[in-house]
Amino acid sequence: MKHLLVGLSAVILATPALAQSVDRAAINGIIDQGLNHSEVMQTAAYLTDRIGGRMTNSPQMRQAEQWSQQRFRDWGLSNVRAEGFEFGRGWSIVRSSARMTSPRPIELRAIPVAWTPSTNGTVSAGVVVAPITKVEDFDRWRGKLSGKIVMLTRPDTGSEPTEPAFRRWTDAELRDRNTYMQPQHVHVPVERQLKMAEFSSRLDSFLAEEGALAWVRMSQRDGGLLHGTGYTYQVGATPKLPGMEIAAEDYRRLARLALTDTPPTLELVSEVRFHDEDVNAYNILADIPGSDRSGEYVMAGAHLDSWVASDGAQDNAAGSAVVMEAARILSQLKVKPKRTIRFALWNGEEQGILGSLAYVDRYLATRAPSSDPALAALPSNRTWRNRWPIEPRPGYRDLVAYFNLDNGSGKIRGINAEGNVAAAPIFQEWLAPFASMGATTVSLRPSGGTDHVYMQTVGVPGYQFIQDPLDYSSRIHHTSIDSYDHLKPEDLRQAAVILASFLLNAANRDAPLPRMPLPTEPTPTDPFAYPAAD
Repeated sequence: MKHLLVGLSAVILATPALAQSVDRAAINGIIDQGLNHSEVMQTAAYLTDRIGGRMTNSPQMRQAEQWSQQRFRDWGLSNVRAEGFEFGRGWSIVRSSARMTSPRPIELRAIPVAWTPSTNGTVSAGVVVAPITKVEDFDRWRGKLSGKIVMLTRPDTGSEPTEPAFRRWTDAELRDRNTYMQPQHVHVPVERQLKMAEFSSRLDSFLAEEGALAWVRMSQRDGGLLHGTGYTYQVGATPKLPGMEIAAEDYRRLARLALTDTPPTLELVSEVRFHDEDVNAYNILADIPGSDRSGEYVMAGAHLDSWVASDGAQDNAAGSAVVMEAARILSQLKVKPKRTIRFALWNGEEQGILGSLAYVDRYLATRAPSSDPALAALPSNRTWRNRWPIEPRPGYRDLVAYFNLDNGSGKIRGINAEGNVAAAPIFQEWLAPFASMGATTVSLRPSGGTDHVYMQTVGVPGYQFIQDPLDYSSRIHHTSIDSYDHLKPEDLRQAAVILASFLLNAANRDAPLPRMPLPTEPTPTDPFAYPAAD
């Protein structure tokens, strides 16, 4: 495979017609501006140290929305705006604490679960370990929870790391990514998602009816890490009971003591605020206008929102800072692209990629409503991929390429072509000037979980860059230590340079990037497979 990639690169670079699509002088200017005059770390520091965690519709997120718009204006971008979409309540933590008071006093590492209510002062009570995962479990615990703090997670024995927490992609790993993976289409009943949503609400009601005072869960990671993620942000769906997440090691200690003749007593304090002043969330957009190709544009984006357990540095102030820095670089160079270059800072990504979905639905394509009335209770993002047919909007073909950053602070090592074999050789050419910076790989594999996804599902060319993993997945992603300290300045400067270059190449290319066909409802890969059991 290595020899194949080298051969492909040689052919591309030796082809004059293809080489014309890269303005080498412009790339040199981008490199100079992005490496010698970078402001990416100043941007990241303001988002993290100054503003902090940016929960969707929280006061901190409102501050980030206003500040980022002003920065775009300061850099000379045009049509800077905030575009709203329906979301729900904001939520923020005023203060919180958790401690074991008996059999001995210990301060516990804990955080309120997002969008759960306050304790209204100090809640002091004994605990009961009651793992409840389905409605059928209710009868087992009926009459046993009154006046208790309920520990809902079944404690495990913990685990030790078997791989380094911090790493970069090896050459062999990058080569392995350049393998086409045939898509797999399996019918997954959306009804399962409906049942999951219903269970969460029914569990909260059951605990309240049984007289429980609060509930706690165990962090999903060891090492004292906390997450605090929660998803009941919809107006009118606020849980009845306060919930807190406790560090795994602290939780297991409580669970062990609960089996002794001196079970623990806890004190919980959770003071939180709900913000209902504006239930819309806002995407931040800004443009560098194109000189021709009327209506066509290229786009870069990253999600501005984060969780509240930390400052949201790698997830995703890093990506937001790189997108903003690419805008600054190109504006500073006074580029005059043929197509408009648009920059997007998405909102509501952590709750289901909601901001970019709203953009897709408004400007690019929508899907037919669900034919099943029972699924109407689910948010649109839960059923989006399973609704057919796709109905293109008038601006469907105006967006010729979208590039996304949302994999932490690692340098760009290449790009996922998302199965688009026609675009892959073009990306290989665009990466060629950055081989000495470590960016060489064009992967044909699909990637998911972030803001290019809904573009891909309707056939719009959206791409996610490949970044060095660093410690993103091992200990940073959605955790309480996601701070500025774990950002890598050299990596972010390199990423901003490559992103700016890709945007300019895509904006000035004579023809739009090759597109995939408009998706239609796929045939199951295995038409004879039996459905999985619930």
